[in-house]
Amino acid sequence: MNIFAEIEGIQYTPFACRTLKEYNLSNLEDAFKKNATFILNFDKNNKFALSWWVSPKRTRSYPYARVYDSLAFQGKRVTVIPVLKDEGKDGDRDFIQWDTISLMSLLGVYVIISYYKEAQKNLKFENKITNQKFDFEHIKQELRAISSYQSDALHWNISQIEKIKEITEKALNSYRKISKKLKVELHSDEEIERRIKEVLTEKNSFINYSRDLAEKAQIRESRTIQPKERVNGQKVQITIKNYLGGYYFFTCDEVIIQNDIIYLIECKHSKRSILPSKADIKDGLLKMILYTNLKNLKINDRKFQHCAILKLTTSQSFDSDRVKKLDFLGKIQIESKQNNFSVTINNLDLESLIK
Repeated sequence: MNIFAEIEGIQYTPFACRTLKEYNLSNLEDAFKKNATFILNFDKNNKFALSWWVSPKRTRSYPYARVYDSLAFQGKRVTVIPVLKDEGKDGDRDFIQWDTISLMSLLGVYVIISYYKEAQKNLKFENKITNQKFDFEHIKQELRAISSYQSDALHWNISQIEKIKEITEKALNSYRKISKKLKVELHSDEEIERRIKEVLTEKNSFINYSRDLAEKAQIRESRTIQPKERVNGQKVQITIKNYLGGYYFFTCDEVIIQNDIIYLIECKHSKRSILPSKADIKDGLLKMILYTNLKNLKINDRKFQHCAILKLTTSQSFDSDRVKKLDFLGKIQIESKQNNFSVTINNLDLESLIK
């Protein structure tokens, strides 16, 4: 089963965003050390809600939760994403994809594509690095440009794509210096050099290459049950087209069809805790932003009405009385009601559970 749907725009009000700490520009590096999302007082006229991604891969370190926490801010929302992250030959290497940037555009988030400049050797592995740090001068330069930028996030993010070749080359040079300084072997340069030559020469080639990788990843994910999922229905590929003709390739954890209604269910599970983590739940809430704004949902050209559900499951030691006292759940309940989706905990409706 493959689901196809469209998104024309986003209408959504978040309620579960955490209160963000404020930092001045002079303390930018310290803010990155202590917070995944924060308010940056850039100058007397500009404040940003700033988040950053540890890796360009959207399945690592809950980047969606970081972005979600910035969405209640009424000014410009900015997220910093490394163009690539190389952890060393004994670790992973991830590269930014077009669909990630396109999704941020849909959410009205300005993307700064940046790169890591410094790192430390991971003492547990011969060829692995850790504590990677961005080039903060580059980030400040881009923030300065955003502060006077008059167009929306979409146009800014397209302009970032036009710089991706240059930024990738800077990232590659930084990693060469890190490798030499720390005497750590990183992944081969050949693939990245090939991407620079063949894929990053112009915007459309990067978009098409990213789309091909995203489709393959979607197929793999649709066949895999993750430890943080407890599902009953069918896991299904869902392809979402935006108003610009861009595509997002996701996997819906669980799909149930009843008559002409299709239930799109995002699942989050915890074996040991009273609930899945806040980061896990916020990751699910970002999917609710997408699912509640879908239009023209079809399966094999047959149209369906749809409902979005965030399904939370826990171990058998689930204590409903303790759950009722969690203030965070009250915010989620308000958010679900305001934005027309449902939340269940161990198959109990959240609204009835916390009454």
